[in-house]
Amino acid sequence: MAMKKKISTSSIMPDWSQLPEELLHIISTHLEDHYFDAVHARSVCRSWRSTFPFPSSLLRQSYSLPAFPLDSKDLCCTLEKVPLFLFRVLTPPDAADASSEYFLGGLGQDKSNDHVELPSPLQCSVKVNVPGTEPILMNMLDCQIIPLGHKYRLMIGCNPEEYSAAFLPLNEQGGGGEFVALLDCTDLFLVLRSTEMRWIRLEKPSTASCKELFTFRGRFYATFFNGDKFVIDPSSLEATPLTPHIDSNFLVPSGNEELFLVKTDFLRCRVSRLDEEAAEWVEVSDLGDRVLFLGGHLGNFYCSAKELPHGCGLTGDSILFTVGSRNVTYPYKYGVHTNKRKAEDNINCWRSSRENRVLFRNRYDPVLSFRVER
Repeated sequence: MAMKKKISTSSIMPDWSQLPEELLHIISTHLEDHYFDAVHARSVCRSWRSTFPFPSSLLRQSYSLPAFPLDSKDLCCTLEKVPLFLFRVLTPPDAADASSEYFLGGLGQDKSNDHVELPSPLQCSVKVNVPGTEPILMNMLDCQIIPLGHKYRLMIGCNPEEYSAAFLPLNEQGGGGEFVALLDCTDLFLVLRSTEMRWIRLEKPSTASCKELFTFRGRFYATFFNGDKFVIDPSSLEATPLTPHIDSNFLVPSGNEELFLVKTDFLRCRVSRLDEEAAEWVEVSDLGDRVLFLGGHLGNFYCSAKELPHGCGLTGDSILFTVGSRNVTYPYKYGVHTNKRKAEDNINCWRSSRENRVLFRNRYDPVLSFRVER
């Protein structure tokens, strides 16, 4: 009986580094709008890395601004746009552990490996700082990565400053052209228009400290720790108050589609959306496929649950608070019945669902990390 010749696995594996350069360029043109696929392609080998540019949409864009007027050293000032993402660590379908690991934060290009020969260079990483351990760079190539928008931070000289900032392009496409920047400097606001390129002092509309600055549908929004909320027109710089004035509330923009107001005492939540034409808040009982992330140092964000697979622990029409003294929490759902129901209890609100436990490992800079246990 003839013996079958054993074929080495390595002998039948294709050597992707030998693809012709012309073919690589054709492949790269099809990945221009699929930035995470491009990042994976860059990790195949050095020849692919040199052919596929790092996606510009993942880079931290920066804007050079006039010298900061509150600094006597007259240092240069830069506004940096930091893209934010939700990372879900992929697990095998037959994994015994049913929990899912998540990271929420910014993503950067690891430049330390640019000139190191590695079989799979580290292309996407986040810096994770879990209390009690040394900060580590985690490779995000084995993660599902969902864009969450961006935030801005101010750089004075070479040092990042903890100033809230918002940036508003004045053209519809949002790229290049004229812009207005709004900066919170503790006791006052600073405004800069690209047409003038000089800082203008703007009196704060509230006596409290600013909680968050963001933009929605071509206007600035400012929230304060005493519950004050204002809309600031980028042309006139006039601040219009938004009601209600409640300290335990959160404003969450859902792209340019909706602006949600979440009022809570952390036992229950009520959610409203802004009706701009009627200039009023309309209470809602359904968030659609949205998951709202509220209260963390990165601000308030949302993601679409359509991008998350079934059984990952997070589902649409839910709210997750990323702020608090306890490391364990649960997503809030609408219409949850409590175990000890009182006659006066109203189920027409969001409550802690007790469906999937959320364990936070880190709530601070630079990345928020948590585990969802099912």
